[in-house]
This record gives sequence, structure tokens and C-alpha cells, in this order.
Amino acid sequence: MLTIGEFARETGLTAKALRLYGELGLLAPADVDDRTGYRRYAPDQVDRARLVARLRSAGVPLRRITTIVELDSREAAAAELLSYWRQVEADTASARDVVATLVSQMRGHDTTMESIDDTTATAEPRSAHRAGQGARSTQLDEVYPHVHRWATQIRGQRLFAVADGVGVGDDAGVSAAALDVLAELDDADPSPDPLEALDAAVGRAAEAVTSRASAKGGTTLTALLLVGERALIAHVGDSRAYAVRDGGLERLTRDHTVVQSLIDEGRLTDDEARTDPDRNLLNRALAPGAAAAPDLAVRPARPGDRFVLTTDGVHAVLEPRHLAELLVAPGAPDDVAAAVEAAVLAAGAPDNYGVVVVDV
Repeated sequence: MLTIGEFARETGLTAKALRLYGELGLLAPADVDDRTGYRRYAPDQVDRARLVARLRSAGVPLRRITTIVELDSREAAAAELLSYWRQVEADTASARDVVATLVSQMRGHDTTMESIDDTTATAEPRSAHRAGQGARSTQLDEVYPHVHRWATQIRGQRLFAVADGVGVGDDAGVSAAALDVLAELDDADPSPDPLEALDAAVGRAAEAVTSRASAKGGTTLTALLLVGERALIAHVGDSRAYAVRDGGLERLTRDHTVVQSLIDEGRLTDDEARTDPDRNLLNRALAPGAAAAPDLAVRPARPGDRFVLTTDGVHAVLEPRHLAELLVAPGAPDDVAAAVEAAVLAAGAPDNYGVVVVDV
């Protein structure tokens, strides 16, 4: 017999999740001590528990999981799962049509609103960055701009970005290739729709990555484009963008991981996520065969604002409170970037890391 801790380690489920599944009758322990309440599981329950864990990772609701695992044949279970997924796809297609209509209406509505002068900058931004290899054998993280300097706005706009590459061998250049394509925005004539231009540039960057990456290669991409009094953000993957205003820190992006999507939908708890076998699996990235369309965001940018871009070698290594303290600290961008790098190195720098700090 296995204790609940041993069973949790064997199956990838947390003890908390196992207790919940036991209460629901989905994974009842084989034995519960009448005196202590200790739960024990039989070795032949491991396969069922692993199936439950995988179905949860796929976002299948607990009620549907119960139906699937109780079926008397693998063929019947497969049919039930396929039926569930086909309905998910149908629901998504219906929602896509509604969203497309709403987006079209919203964009049409914006044309009647008071226009923003994109040729007027609120201030000349300053930027600095740090990037390093950490304990990895290859450096796959890239940042843009590539040098520390006062960033002068070009035609009323300025671009900053981070990219976290994945893969081996020749894949070491895919993140740089993505940023090279994106950098063309710095030299382009002003666009009447800079957000659309940024969106299109990410699409071209995805094509560049796909043309040179291996089947397992790719990169994340998080970009900030300052246009007049606006900050435009494009984001794919699990790098992040933050904003600092009046001493407060706001995260502007959400991670494009399977686990994060399940957490957002209430299908997975934080405790489950920490041990989920797919916790590092991206479901959006610039990579062959991957969904590469970016999240887009627009927010006001005013003098005194700070924007920070990080790869997961920073925010996955530093405790959130510690990182927040570093990002809101007073000082020049180079001071902040250097402090972040020092903290990552002090934490062992287990991964490539990159950070870009921009003060408006």
C-alpha cells in the first residue's frame, strides 16, 4: 500500500487534489485508518490516477472525467473523450464568430472617438537591459535593443522586446531572428494603425522562426512599442511585461501555458499546477506548428511610467515579492536592470535570463 504522499509523487497529483477526488468518489483511497484518518492507496490505482491527472491537464471537467474513467472499456472511454473534445471545438468556433463581430464593432467605434496624436511623445524614454546564459549550456534568450543606451524615439515610436528561445544546436539563433524581424518597426514609416503593424510584425517574426527552427525549436516574444502617448504590447509565450506607476507594479501579460489556461478557467488549482507534468508546456509560441498569434494590449504611457520585460529565467527564479521590490525601486534603468541580474545570479541563475527596463 502507498501513503498519500507516496501516491501523490507517483501520480503527479497533489495530496490536496487526492483528498478532493476521494470526496467526489473519483479516486477513493483503498484504505482509511479509522483512528488516524490516514489514507492509503493500492498500487493498481496508479494508472487510474495518472489518467485523471492527464485529463485534468487537458481541461476536462471533473464530472466528465468521472464518466470517462468509469466506462468498462478503453474504446468506450476514447469515444466519450472524443465526443467531449468535439463539443469543445464547436463551442470555440461559435465563440470565435461572436468575438470577431465584437472586435470589428469596437474598432469601428474607435474611429469616432477623439484621436490620439501619435507624433507627440510624452518624454524621451531611457532603457537598459541585462541578459545572461546562467547555468544553461547555450544562450537562447535575446533582448532588443541590444545595447545599453538612452533610447531616442524614432518617428514618435520606440521598440523594446525580449525573446526566450527553446531547442538545441542551430535553434540558438531563432530568438535573435524573431527580434531582427521585429526591429524593422524602428525603421519603418509611421503606420496609421501601429497596433496592427505590431501584430503583423509578430506574424512575420513567426514565419522567420518557422523557416529556420527545428521541429522542437522556437521562441517566446514579448514586445513593447511606445507610440506617442501609448504603450502597445504584443505577447506570445511565457515571457512577461510589467508596468510601474506611482510605486505600484502591474503585470500586463498572462503566460501562454496549458496550466495557466486551466487555472484561469478554474479547472486546475494552484496546488495542482505546481506539480502538473505540463506546467512548462507552452500552448502559444513562435514555433513550427504552434499557435503564434499574439495577445495585444494598449495602455496610456505618461512621464514617470516604467515598463519592464522579463524572460522566465527572471520571474520563474525570483519570488514575486522580491521581483516587485526590485522593479519599483527608484533609480535609472541600468541600476534596476543590474539589480535584477544580481538577484538572479544570487539565486543560482538556473536558466538563461533577460530583462529590459524602460523609463518614460
